[in-house]
Amino acid sequence: MSRSDTGRTIDAIWRIESPKLIAGLTRMVRDVGLAEDLAQDALVIALERWPELGIPDNPGAWLMTTAKRRAIDLLRRNKLRDRKYEELTRTAELYTEEDMDRRMDGEIGDDLLRLVFMTCHPVLSQEARVALTLRLLCGLTTEEIARAFLAAEATIAQRIVRAKRTLSAKKVPFEVPAGEELKERLVTVLEVVYLMFNEGYSATAGEHWVRPLLCQEALRLGRMLAEIAPAEPEVHGLAALMELQASRLKTRVGADGEPILLMDQNRARWDQLLIRRGLAALHRCQQLGKPYGPYALQAAIAACHAQAATPADTDWVRISALYEALSRVMPSPIVELNRAVAISMAFGPAYGLQIVDELNREASLSAYHLLPSVRGDLLYKLNRFEEARLEFERAASLTKNSRERKLLLARASECRDES
Repeated sequence: MSRSDTGRTIDAIWRIESPKLIAGLTRMVRDVGLAEDLAQDALVIALERWPELGIPDNPGAWLMTTAKRRAIDLLRRNKLRDRKYEELTRTAELYTEEDMDRRMDGEIGDDLLRLVFMTCHPVLSQEARVALTLRLLCGLTTEEIARAFLAAEATIAQRIVRAKRTLSAKKVPFEVPAGEELKERLVTVLEVVYLMFNEGYSATAGEHWVRPLLCQEALRLGRMLAEIAPAEPEVHGLAALMELQASRLKTRVGADGEPILLMDQNRARWDQLLIRRGLAALHRCQQLGKPYGPYALQAAIAACHAQAATPADTDWVRISALYEALSRVMPSPIVELNRAVAISMAFGPAYGLQIVDELNREASLSAYHLLPSVRGDLLYKLNRFEEARLEFERAASLTKNSRERKLLLARASECRDES
């Protein structure tokens, strides 16, 4: 294997192993910033040694052992109290390749769950939670996070540093909360993952319609949550939603990166493996015997699309009913807008337009580009082309995504040709 191939392999290993490594080290040193530094030290040593010596059979065990040795060395250099040093030494047994798989089902899995809840603690702002989660649990670099959210790399770096300092200063415990606090914190964790995926699935700004890397990392984190919190139905609901939505990613853009809307996508190219995984996750959610929450309801809607061989086969009546249920558990003008689209598909554009016209008075949607976009589409279907053109042009002026702006202006041009 060439040195460049080895480097790419090490990078892939790091993305997989770094969350487990940082989680285990955080349990030891009780400081997420120090834990990340120790994990990075282990990575540097691997980059120095593995190209010469070869990649170990169990690279995760090697990295954990190396990082724990660095932790012990650090404590010795800093002359910490003998009691704390001895306590760490007793708990810092070195992992062997034989026991690594066994431990993955126990303490390491628990540590990952603790780290998820730590990085998504409400003491941090939403932006800080997302950045820190992407950094520590998804293994993204600061540059990749900045590119994903169209922010300056220095801004993201400062956000991550401040988040780690806040967790340390506030002495946020490295633990999974219990009882009602668990439910409250789980809501925050799922929200962060949901926002990550949505930003990747439909970028709010920039030159790209989708950002697959962001979707991929959110999906990986969602799968991990489903493994370590199997009794929580909404965890499976979110996993199902992301699997089903991800199945369409390759068909959402054309060869030149131009957007392709749902009804125009080549369904034969939808990823059937992801669809099966999504339906299985939704089934696990059902088996828990609790009413559907917002993520499960959205997953059920996505399942309707996934199971329709053609756009004409889509069960829009069921989708309308599911949006009605979603509006009850998660009231939102955006949910109402989506319900309007479903109703227009099930019963005709005039019915959907009634709902959209009511939403026009909603102040929170005054700068939301999809409101005039949906209204323009409904007006177009009603042959009210001049009104539709104005709506598409307004939507184009509101979006910050250049690909979407181009699409909306093209729709406006179609209306001009029809007038």
